[in-house]
This record gives sequence, structure tokens and C-alpha cells, in this order.
Amino acid sequence: MNSADAGGVDGRPPAAADNSRKLPPAAATIAGELAGFRRDMLRFAVLQLRDQASAEDAVQEAMLSALEGADRFAERAKLKTWVFSILRNKIVDIIRRRVREPSYQAPEEEIDDADFDPLFRSNGHWQNDSRPASWGDPAKSLEDQRFWMVFDACLNRLPAGTARVFMMREMLGLETDEICSELSMSSNNCWVVLHRARMGLRLCLDQKWFTTGDRGA
Repeated sequence: MNSADAGGVDGRPPAAADNSRKLPPAAATIAGELAGFRRDMLRFAVLQLRDQASAEDAVQEAMLSALEGADRFAERAKLKTWVFSILRNKIVDIIRRRVREPSYQAPEEEIDDADFDPLFRSNGHWQNDSRPASWGDPAKSLEDQRFWMVFDACLNRLPAGTARVFMMREMLGLETDEICSELSMSSNNCWVVLHRARMGLRLCLDQKWFTTGDRGA
């Protein structure tokens, strides 16, 4: 599939020209917003599938499914959240059915444990002198769109392989043994990569969110 064609060769919604798949009238009300999500969806899919064509197919199918189910979409969920949940399921289906990729091993230089482990005790709790200056209200942070923008920026700062493993576990909801099978990695290596990803995210969020004065408020 050519990426230039994924958004519709004539400006119409994805695959709107495919007469074999009828779209409900409600599709017109969300088509514009869907087009605006495509870039983020494709980036997410490429990171997980490591194949541009497969990623574009997954995004195309997710957007088509959203358009076909537009009449069932209501205020029960934000549109972007709903569409990404569809994409997540498409990606999981692809991962579970395709042939294994070549063996993956996280490079040792990806994230230096020395950068993160001194922040924590052996039980995983913060060292007294490394505790964030202000966590504010964690529950409120999770509801703040700006928090998720910062979280996304922090996730993008992780090495691609580390971010991929983290997203497979925490965002796609794959079991550890599924991740190990897909990436041909040991359970111990998977645990190490997840540990590094979490430490990297916690350090970045502390620097970029929790200790920032007004956070644009």
C-alpha cells in the first residue's frame, strides 16, 4: 500500500471509494477528525509492527472499522481513544498471527541503569534525596491532556526497542510470554527492558512534569 494513498487518493475518507464496504451516514461526522489522527496512529503501528506496509494496513483497517461503526460511537468515549483501541486490536491480531521476527536483543547501551537505579532503593521506592519535589495530584494528572502530551514526549525519548516492549506490555496488553515469543527474547531480558523503560519514563516525567512550576496552568 502506498502511504500517499492511505488517506484517500481524492481527499475522501480512507477507503470511502470501496463500494464493497458501505458506510453509515454518521461516518461523515467523524471522517474529518479521523484523518487528523492518522499520523499518530501510523507512528504507533510502525513502532509495533516494524513494517511500513503492515502498519499502513492496520491503520487503514482501524479507520475503516471506525467509519463503519460510526453509528455506534457516542459520548461513551473520546473519539481518539476509541479509534486507538480499534487500532490496538488490529495490531495485536497481526502480532499473534504472523511469523516471528528475527531475534531481538535490547542493546546494553540503550539506557544506562546507572542513570536511573540510584534514584530508587532495592525495593523500588524513591531514595529520600531523589524523591520528586512535587507530585501534585496524580489522579488529576492522568485526566490532564497536557500530562499525556508530556508522557508521549517522554515515551518517544526512549530507544525504539525499549519503547516497543513497554508499549506491547502496557498499551497493547500482551502477556510477557507473548512478547518474548514475538521478539524471540528471554523473559529475563524482557523484564530488564521493561524495568529500564519504566525508570526512564519516571525520570523524564519527574523532570518534565511533576517538578515544573505551573505546567501551563
